[in-house]
Amino acid sequence: MTRNRVLFVLQLLFTLLVCVFLIVPVGMSMLAGVTTNYQVGIESGLTLRWVMEVWDGYRDTLFASLGLSVACLIITLILGIPTAYVLVRTQNRLSRIIEELLVLPIAIPGLATALALIVTFGGVPGFRTSWLFILVGHVLFTLPFMVRSVLAVMHATDLKTLEEGAASLGANFAQRFVDIVLPNCRAGILAGSLMVVTLSVGEFNMTWLLHTPLTKTLPVGLADAYASLRFEIGSAYTLIFFLLITPLLLAIQAIGKARVVRFVPEELATESK
Repeated sequence: MTRNRVLFVLQLLFTLLVCVFLIVPVGMSMLAGVTTNYQVGIESGLTLRWVMEVWDGYRDTLFASLGLSVACLIITLILGIPTAYVLVRTQNRLSRIIEELLVLPIAIPGLATALALIVTFGGVPGFRTSWLFILVGHVLFTLPFMVRSVLAVMHATDLKTLEEGAASLGANFAQRFVDIVLPNCRAGILAGSLMVVTLSVGEFNMTWLLHTPLTKTLPVGLADAYASLRFEIGSAYTLIFFLLITPLLLAIQAIGKARVVRFVPEELATESK
């Protein structure tokens, strides 16, 4: 066996061990959600009783969290992609300062950010008790991940040359942005979208302070279930969350990998004939 072959096998084994270390605890937790009695173990038999109890009592929380994450994704896409484009096109001291300031919501603890939002906007009538209040917090927390992901791809792509070529063929700014910039940044947009959705669905620290009894999200409900109910209930909650979030992430990947139709200016189409 050659040296490269040995290194490949060792790297593969290490990767598999890391995957097992990360996946097995999650699998064991979900298995507890379909076990009749977790204390006895799998010998007590399998049941869907706990799953049905969670579905009956907490499905509103589950769907609310998914809706919140989708809304957060839409807003971060609308704000993040143009922000990254402006930052990459204006390479100066101010743009670098803005880029660093965008990271602050990540560096500051979520509880501190939530407290700042409560102090600033908590007195607005109706806003404190609405889902929009939590959505603002999630956007603040996830926007840097979207901007950073798209910005990294833009830095690796010579967008200036591509845009100049499209402009010389008659493409206006909107056409260049939609048909040149966005397709070339698709990998960064996809990576940022996956991060935004997963972080928004699982965000707990900030949401713990921002939520109300009528705006309880999945992580808050999950914490309540583990703290005040049977362990099987909390594990069934985890299982249902996994079954709901996986199709959403797969759908985002499918959309990101879909074939993109690029704009071809009339002059270029004429020349190609």
